[in-house]
Amino acid sequence: MTGRPQASKPRHRCLAVPGSLSENQIKLLGKMSSCHVAEAPIKKIAIFGGTHGNELTGVFLVKHWLQNGAEIQRTGLEVRPFITNPRAVEKCTRYIDCDLNRIFDLENLSKEVSEDLPYEVRRAQEINRLFGPKDSEDSYDIIFDLHNTTSNMGCTLILEDSRNDFLIQMFHYIKTSLAPLPCYVYLIEHPSLKYATTRSIAKYPVGIEVGPQPQGVLRADILDQMRKIIKHALDFVHHFNKGKEFPPCAIEVYKIMEKVDYPRNKSGEIAAVIHPNLQDQDWKPLHPGDPVFLTLDGRLIPLGGDCTVYPVFVNEAAYYEKKEAFAKTTTLTLNAKSIRSSSH
Repeated sequence: MTGRPQASKPRHRCLAVPGSLSENQIKLLGKMSSCHVAEAPIKKIAIFGGTHGNELTGVFLVKHWLQNGAEIQRTGLEVRPFITNPRAVEKCTRYIDCDLNRIFDLENLSKEVSEDLPYEVRRAQEINRLFGPKDSEDSYDIIFDLHNTTSNMGCTLILEDSRNDFLIQMFHYIKTSLAPLPCYVYLIEHPSLKYATTRSIAKYPVGIEVGPQPQGVLRADILDQMRKIIKHALDFVHHFNKGKEFPPCAIEVYKIMEKVDYPRNKSGEIAAVIHPNLQDQDWKPLHPGDPVFLTLDGRLIPLGGDCTVYPVFVNEAAYYEKKEAFAKTTTLTLNAKSIRSSSH
């Protein structure tokens, strides 16, 4: 079967998760508020590589910077490269006992230390002591957490808070500096789908995903893109600390709506694969009726619902265990006020 099936209902864009501001409301608030936001200067930054031990770009860069960190140093800043999951890196596997990037909640961080605890929980507590404590004034200002994806997501910045003027300004600076290379912003703010990331220890957590890159593999183009993201991010912080004022700005983001599992049989086994029309089409509009999955007997399974969505993490290798074939997102525009350092 070729061509796009006709949708039975009008196509329109899905609304954001209930409780969030609409795009027009956010724009209106941005126009109403022209005041400056004075933020404290940034003093301590960490760059994490190897949160997942088989995502090698971050591992490779952090190991290089531990040997020669000249390119990441900026005047007046402490920038610390750090291998987050050394055992997983040594084995070139995602994790040893459990996913390090899902367990930085207060329950795990406060568990009594014992050998019975999963390795990553013990490691999370150690990382929290070194770079936190989480939700305290002593925590690092920024943590850049470097990841690779097998999905065709290009350069992706992960935002956890849609109201954070500083990070919206930083992401706007990075996106502008990388142009014409696309750089997407994935907003994971959600009442039930948001998880406790490794970087969430910091006051300003920044997730960086670059792909496509297979697990356990290095690609020069992907490495170059991630390296440039870090350079531009550090340049932004340097300009900010030196007193540069960043005027109001707006960025487009892709906000998570829901995660979609593969079709499964009665035994819970995968019964269909990502359709060729969807494969590698991260960030592209997906309309009701478009093919999403394909069974081995050739049956198409289309997108349901009545609105256009934007798929991300399409066919990500690491998410098979999480029962996630892709995530649906909707687009929003976020506005940030003018910011400057409170020390100037």
